[in-house]
Amino acid sequence: MVGIVYSAALSGVEGLVVTVEAKASPSQEPRLEIIGLPDAAVKEAAQRVYSAAHSSGIAVKHNLLTVNLAPAYIRKEGSAYDLPILIACVYASKENKIDLSGKCFLGELSLTGALRPVRGVLSMAIAAKENGFKEIYVPAENAPEAAAAGDIKVYAVRNVSELFKHLEGEASLEECVFDEEAFRVSSMTSELDMADVKGQGFAKYALEIAAAGNHNVLMIGPPGTGKSMLASRLSTILPPLSLDEAIETTKIHSVSGLLKPSQSLVTARPFRAPHHSVSAAGLAGGGRVPKPGEISLAHNGVLFLDELPEFDKTAMEILRQPIEEKCVSITRVNGKTEFPCSFMLVAAMNPCKCGFYGHPTKQCTCSANSRRQYVSRISGPLLDRIDIQVELRPLEFELLSTQKTGEGSAEIYARVMRAREFAKKRFENVTVGGVPVTSNSMMNGSLVRKYCVLDEKGTAVLKRAYESLGLSARGYDRLLKISRTVADFEESEIIRCTHVATAIQLRTLDRNYWD
Repeated sequence: MVGIVYSAALSGVEGLVVTVEAKASPSQEPRLEIIGLPDAAVKEAAQRVYSAAHSSGIAVKHNLLTVNLAPAYIRKEGSAYDLPILIACVYASKENKIDLSGKCFLGELSLTGALRPVRGVLSMAIAAKENGFKEIYVPAENAPEAAAAGDIKVYAVRNVSELFKHLEGEASLEECVFDEEAFRVSSMTSELDMADVKGQGFAKYALEIAAAGNHNVLMIGPPGTGKSMLASRLSTILPPLSLDEAIETTKIHSVSGLLKPSQSLVTARPFRAPHHSVSAAGLAGGGRVPKPGEISLAHNGVLFLDELPEFDKTAMEILRQPIEEKCVSITRVNGKTEFPCSFMLVAAMNPCKCGFYGHPTKQCTCSANSRRQYVSRISGPLLDRIDIQVELRPLEFELLSTQKTGEGSAEIYARVMRAREFAKKRFENVTVGGVPVTSNSMMNGSLVRKYCVLDEKGTAVLKRAYESLGLSARGYDRLLKISRTVADFEESEIIRCTHVATAIQLRTLDRNYWD
């Protein structure tokens, strides 16, 4: 008899259903052979299965058991197959009569029969649901995460004994249900506030525009002017994660093993700030079996690159394609893997190597040639993809010592949401490549021409800027997108000259350093 049990696997950040087949054959020596392209961790399941079954008092016939993991052309990795392998072996030996129809199983076994959590459960639960399964059995710590998939019964399993009692009808496992209301509440909480930042009003305004249109930002200024502080508080003026965005983000973090025990979903927009020593693979993702990098972990959030010129040249240039296409492709001999990476890039840098070029009181020790070499580490094509560039100046003592606080995140957030709501009406039922457009930065060329309508004076101002600043075609489009966002704050469908002038002010700082 062949025991057939269903499980799931990962391909990138997406799940797929795996069939676990077990067949018992007469043999003088008990042995469990696993085929179907298993890795070392899967092959080691044999010892965990026998020990867990023995510790749980579950009989597995001591003969030759052959386990096949199908489809065989997909590499099987990790320890999530332990539980379905055990169930398939028991079913094949005819020791237990259990109904397995419509059920999917995941989990790593300990030698005592307890279940340990595994990675990527949300993706696998979604795959099970989409393939018609009605129930999924996962380790107890993974149950809240799996429940977020919706429309599938999720059972939290602590050990093998209670699972078999449930399957045989002797007892019932606890069903885990996703609490959407708790998700809504937790997605709105944050300990950071823009009010903590003293001064830097123009930089705050630039981030407000960036938050409304989802534009990339570069901040230039001496050390200690608040660049990192501003960047870390950007998420407090961004809209909260929607449920769909939270699921997308959680899938990536779950595959990477970054979810906390018993965590259901990622509730706050990610803020990733890799050190400038990060490799190109660490930024984009990679490995023998590709795993997400920092740019994918920042999906639906903020990727903050501090000291931008200090990053490896190759790592910086890797950003160019993901910024445009919102996904990163990693190709290996056995296939191509794609990871989503729709993020806001926020970069910060000093104006020179010593950091004090243009400082009102401190002397810059860099030569003109040294300054050029420092800023030239950022290529023109990458700079062209950064919509907003803003300069931060050192604060005076009176401003730092005052007890008055600046405008808080709540007030800025309210304005950002009004601008986004105005843009949302415009983009209703509008898609780019099948993806709904939710912000001005997502507009392609045809949408820019359709929605970025200028009045006569605005056209004249834009023409002068284009000719005098030597903008590229991409720079021209991005300037229009920023103008569109500025106009959204005034709920104006027509882009006027004041909107264009503000966009130019937010876009042309590079001429002071790269010209």
